[in-house]
Amino acid sequence: MLFDLDLIKRVYDELPSKVLAARNLLKRPMTLAEKILYAHSFKPATRVFERGKDYVDFAPDRVAMQDATAQMALLQFDTCGRDRVAVPSTVHCDHLIQAKVGAEQDLSTAIDTNREVYDFLASISNKYGIGFWKPGAGIIHQVVLENYAFPGGMMIGTDSHTPNAGGLGMIAIGVGGADAVDVMAGLPWELKMPKLIGVKLTGKMSGWTSAKDIILWVAGQLTVKGGTGAIVEYFGEGADSLSCTGKATICNMGAEIGATCSLFAFDDKMAAYLSATGREEVATAANRVREHLRPDEEVYANPTKYYDQVLELNLAELEPYVNGPFTPDLATPISKMAEAVAAHGWPDEVEVALIGSCTNSSYEDISRSASIAAQAKAKDLKTASEFTITPGSEVVRYTIEKDGYLGTFDEIGGVVLANACGPCIGQWARHIDDPTRKNTIVTSFNRNFAKRNDGLASTHAFVASPEIVTAYAIAGRLSFNPLKDKLTNEKGEEVMLDEPKGFELPPRGFSVEDPGYQAPAASGVGVKVEVSPSSQRLQLLSPFPAWEGTDLTSLRLLIKVKGKCTTDHISMAGPWLKFRGHLDNISNNMLIGAVNFFNGQTDSVKNSLTGEYGPVPATQRQYKAKGIGTVVVGDENYGEGSSREHAAMEPRHLGVRVIVVKSFARIHETNLKKQGMLGLTFANKDDYDKILEDDLFDITGLTDFAPGKQLTMVLRHADGTSDKIKLNHTYNEQQIEWFKAGSALNLIRKQFGKL
Repeated sequence: MLFDLDLIKRVYDELPSKVLAARNLLKRPMTLAEKILYAHSFKPATRVFERGKDYVDFAPDRVAMQDATAQMALLQFDTCGRDRVAVPSTVHCDHLIQAKVGAEQDLSTAIDTNREVYDFLASISNKYGIGFWKPGAGIIHQVVLENYAFPGGMMIGTDSHTPNAGGLGMIAIGVGGADAVDVMAGLPWELKMPKLIGVKLTGKMSGWTSAKDIILWVAGQLTVKGGTGAIVEYFGEGADSLSCTGKATICNMGAEIGATCSLFAFDDKMAAYLSATGREEVATAANRVREHLRPDEEVYANPTKYYDQVLELNLAELEPYVNGPFTPDLATPISKMAEAVAAHGWPDEVEVALIGSCTNSSYEDISRSASIAAQAKAKDLKTASEFTITPGSEVVRYTIEKDGYLGTFDEIGGVVLANACGPCIGQWARHIDDPTRKNTIVTSFNRNFAKRNDGLASTHAFVASPEIVTAYAIAGRLSFNPLKDKLTNEKGEEVMLDEPKGFELPPRGFSVEDPGYQAPAASGVGVKVEVSPSSQRLQLLSPFPAWEGTDLTSLRLLIKVKGKCTTDHISMAGPWLKFRGHLDNISNNMLIGAVNFFNGQTDSVKNSLTGEYGPVPATQRQYKAKGIGTVVVGDENYGEGSSREHAAMEPRHLGVRVIVVKSFARIHETNLKKQGMLGLTFANKDDYDKILEDDLFDITGLTDFAPGKQLTMVLRHADGTSDKIKLNHTYNEQQIEWFKAGSALNLIRKQFGKL
């Protein structure tokens, strides 16, 4: 299938003149990110946008949504008054399929269990002209790469790993559902002009090293927040040597360093992938404007002049990395892994090895992993760990089955799971004898926070390339180094695994019987979208109340969070995914994973009305019933991880008024603003220590709320003393209007006459 060719040709027809206008404005050579950003400004730029400071209105080419986030996004869009989406948009059913037994049975169970939600998504997609990818079609990011991503384009998606499409030269940014509503409604989409981090890749990889190791190395260099507010642009001959899907792996996992997105320049590898996936016309059109789909030559020659930060990596010297546990930026080269296992006391036995996911499920990944698996049989080795394989799409699954790779995995005991997110997002019914026992799993996924994969705090999850994970499945030991260590086979012989070998693209081409796509009706007139008032899965939305026009006084503390607080801590996935379309039900998971500073426990906070400790959501519901507003206090990089806007909507729904933290992750801060919340940061981070459990809080300065103007928080302590502390914010004039209106969506409703 070839989608949106007219749109893509229009982008390319306009690109040369738009880049020229931007270059004349900047009066200097341009990076690739700058070319795409300026070419997609909602109105032609009349001044230079300052990186990291200026908010800019953009006009993305398309929107992509996965089923868990699409529910809330489309429930919001349904209220805004549009008859059709203004830009091409798609929904992908990949998050609600639980991995339990195997692909066929798990998919059948998911379709039955989630029928109400799938029917809702299919019907509302039909009504508003949205393409619908059925359960089993594949993971959103792999399907987008195969069908929609194109060099020089701009896309937003309601998933934090949307930047996967940067592997095809596209600026693709993860957002919350309210941002998607803006774009689908034809309105400008706002983003602070990103800073630019350049990563110069020289040399060429070989042997056991893969594209995954590049991003694992980068994560170790930049940490989980080092890319916040920045686009990471990879360049150099080393970048051009990587396969298109390898580039996508790197861009996908850029979310783990907080990057706005990551990007590679158009090259022959991308052109080959476009042709292999039935888009030769797109490759031809892109080649005609190739110079505008790459950084200018001067940027290559002197990158420090054009990027805010530059890293350099010689791929010939890179070795495989293993990152974790509990955070994706703890990077250990495999040559040091045995030493690290011993030093940290990590469980050495690898109990489960899992390959696939949106990050690493390409044909290249699977074929290289299969070459390792084939050696196990040929060399009389058996797998020592449970071993699962998650294809990224039905196109990949069908092709690797046709080419014999699924049979290879099956011969060594591998279990093929559905073309879905599965264990990567906690949709995994893991079998373990004692859930409190410390244990190790290794995956080729992207994220490895505590409880992320199986809901168990005791699980030590490590991230590596698919070929390294496959080697771990055979060896069964985290301390194993396939580059130098030997294994004893069934005959008692010592053998070594050979280097992986594979194919960037299938030699006999991609094949598929049913890719799983359902086109929308030509007209949505007459299409009914019904939500039962008694449904436990779906709930129509009511507008959030507008700001009352005064300072906020006598707020109570809901929780002072200690340490890392990701969106998984704020709004867990796993079994809670079934409530993603029901705001009140899913609000029962609000902040249940966050650690309370005052008692070191999760889901246990002091209720100031009763003096007793209890669950966070239940305590907050009591405050809401009494009309009492509350404050949540957090640490650094609050809200890192997923794009899920439920982490912002749940506190808004339950009556939390203010989130005050040391620093925010980008997407979560934006989501809070969109929902009419106050997201503020300590001007002096040490003031975090002044927050006491029984404090009352006043937020003053709101009647003069203005960009760049600090607010004040008065802490009224139980002993009668008080502190005044200054709070910073990043709200611009438009975002302040969102706050005053009660949400950005309230303004959209008003604009379209629905409020």
